[in-house]
Formats: sequence, structure tokens, C-alpha cells
Amino acid sequence: MDLALPPMIRLDNLTLGYDRHPAVHHLSGEIPAGALVAVVGPNGAGKSTLLKGIAGELRPIGGRIVMPALPAGGVAYMPQRGEIDHSFPVSVFEVVAMGLWHEIGAFGGLSRAQRQRVREALSAVGLSGFESRPIGSLSGGQLQRARFARLILQDAPLILLDEPFAAIDSRTVDDLVALILGWHAEGRTILTVVHDLEQVRRHFPTALLLSREPVAFGPTAQVLTPELLARARRLSEAFDEHAPECHIENVAVLPLPAAPAHDHGHGEGHGHAPAHAAHDHRHSS
Repeated sequence: MDLALPPMIRLDNLTLGYDRHPAVHHLSGEIPAGALVAVVGPNGAGKSTLLKGIAGELRPIGGRIVMPALPAGGVAYMPQRGEIDHSFPVSVFEVVAMGLWHEIGAFGGLSRAQRQRVREALSAVGLSGFESRPIGSLSGGQLQRARFARLILQDAPLILLDEPFAAIDSRTVDDLVALILGWHAEGRTILTVVHDLEQVRRHFPTALLLSREPVAFGPTAQVLTPELLARARRLSEAFDEHAPECHIENVAVLPLPAAPAHDHGHGEGHGHAPAHAAHDHRHSS
């Protein structure tokens, strides 16, 4: 990877929240282009909120998100399951074809070549033959495969996944992890909210540990330590939404490696430019 490339994402003292109440606050740092990052932390740590902010679905309360190298329409965002109404009479093919919306618009029809791409995406996730099935007839794992097929068609350089492995069978998890690692090998930038820390250790070279504020960011083995995980739990338990002020502490900022921290067996490593997180802030309790 060319280390002279600008970061894919730069967070400048970012605070995100709802109704002026911060859900994640004072977050600064850079996500290098081509990074594969697991976003981890306790429940309510602001992980989903961060992805919503990067996806443009949530306006910052303070600070900013800068993505200097991202082209228009360059984000593919998959929220937690629930955005698809299972009772709506729509086929698997139609749901997956929504991934081509950026090409065809709201009222455009699919060309023969685009229909073939939909079929190829379904094949890539193991859903060949499911094209005409009602979306409501799919199991949880099958539905998640269909959502990944839709992501394939979006063909975005930045991919945001919010708990993609929740409540699905282990075989589907393995297949979806393989797709993610394939995207990483292609040089895409991927941020994934993951709860299973063993999955993070096995597959994600870089981790961002949140607890409504940055706790640590860097190589996964150096972020997922007992000490830092315990600190994240303490911050989550002590958090006071109505605290009048913040004070600055040192954050565990761990430099990203020039060589890959984890070997996925692709035969080539994907180095990362250094990342920088600024400060750790805590609401007083």
C-alpha cells in the first residue's frame, strides 16, 4: 500500500449523539485506506452511533468527519438487521438488486448485464436458486447472505458493517468472514462492529475500543488486553450523561504496524499508515 495516500477517514474531536445527548464523544484519529477495523466495546459504547455518523445518517454534535479520498457514493453501510420489512411482498432478487440503486436510480429498470450481476452476487453468497423466493421466507442466515449480496453490488471502497454476525449460524458466519477478508484483500476499507472478541482476534488486524469515548486504537493484540477491556467496562459503568464537564486523560494510542499484524493466508500483507488518536475525555461523575 502506498503510505502517501491520505487516510480514508479522519475524525476531528468528533461527538455524536441524539437530542444533544452524546453517545460517543471527543473521538479523534485516522483510519488508513485499506484498513480492516473491528469496532468493539461494551453495550451502549457508541459503536453503532459511530458507524451511523460515518455513513452520513447522523450529523455530528461537535467536531467533524473528513473523508478526503472518498468518491461520491463511495460508502456501503449495512445497519443492524431490521430495515427490511419481512411482510412486504418482495423477492430476494429485488432486495439484492437494490444494491444497484446508485446506477439505476429510483425508477430505472435493470439491463440484462445488471440482472446477471445480481445473479452473480447471489451465487457469491450461496443463494443461487433463491431469486424468486419471498424475502420473508428466508432464515436469519439466508437474509444476512442476501444483504451481503446487495453490498457486493454497491462495489464501494468504504464498507461499514454493524453487527453482521449477530444471531446467525456458524457456517454463515464463516462464509461472511471470508467475503470480508476478500474485500480487504482488494484494498477496501472496512469497519465492522463485532461483539465476539475471539472473532476479532482471529480475523481483524486492527481494533478500535470504545466506551462512549476512545479507549484504544491500534493492532488488535495490543488493544484487546485485559487491562484495556477492564478500563472500557469501568468507563461504561461510570458514565454520566448529565455530567457538567469533561477532563482530558491519556488514551492508549497504539501505532498501526507497517507490516500486517495478522495473516489471513492471502499470501500478501496489507500494511497500514500510522493512525493517531488525540485524547481521551471522560464526563465527570
